[in-house]
Amino acid sequence: MNVFKAILDSIFPENYTCELCSTEIFDGSRFCVDCRKTVIFNDGVTCPVCGRGTTVPELCLDCKALAPRYDKAVSAFEYADGAAKLVLAFKKDRPYLKNYFAELLSKKCAQFTDAQAICFVPMTSKAQAKRGFNQAYLLAKELAKLMNLPLLKNAIQKVKDTAPQKSLTRAEREQNLKSCFKADRAAVQGKNLIVVDDVMTTGATADAVCGELKKRGAGKLYFATVASVRFKGEL
Repeated sequence: MNVFKAILDSIFPENYTCELCSTEIFDGSRFCVDCRKTVIFNDGVTCPVCGRGTTVPELCLDCKALAPRYDKAVSAFEYADGAAKLVLAFKKDRPYLKNYFAELLSKKCAQFTDAQAICFVPMTSKAQAKRGFNQAYLLAKELAKLMNLPLLKNAIQKVKDTAPQKSLTRAEREQNLKSCFKADRAAVQGKNLIVVDDVMTTGATADAVCGELKKRGAGKLYFATVASVRFKGEL
């Protein structure tokens, strides 16, 4: 064990500053009292399929209009305010957050008792080289350890770069993602999989990835993300 690190750990606990504002907290929490109010856990009423927060426990209109190609999705946070900042920090320069996120998701995914392996939404090699890492892979790797499931590193690949999804409509996102994923039939055929990503917004990426996995013979598909956008329509 690194002696210097051991000394530092004894003086400064792992979580001695707030992840959002860097205020010293020294109590093992992730957030200070004020920032904690801005982080919304996705533990309330949700759509039973896409897992996004809703007002009543019924299918959201998006899932009613177009059934997703995964069986069920879960997320740890609502993608807003403090949680959105936390995910952005994870993607930019705090890959260590994978441990915290994986711990939360392992509890959400415990219901998927028939899952046989874990995979993740891939990036192109060009995009990954630019960022330096694939946050979905880091998260999936930790989740696989916690759930004692194999990680399928090459189950699916992204074979072409796509335009940024942020400003696109649902229809534009679907067109943007068309034919950009390719799954390995030998790796996924007949397997029930948990597919990991950082965020679910419209669900277009989840649907594209899971559609390709289904096409290659995968069994049940569960989609797990750190955060998801709350459904804001009326049910």
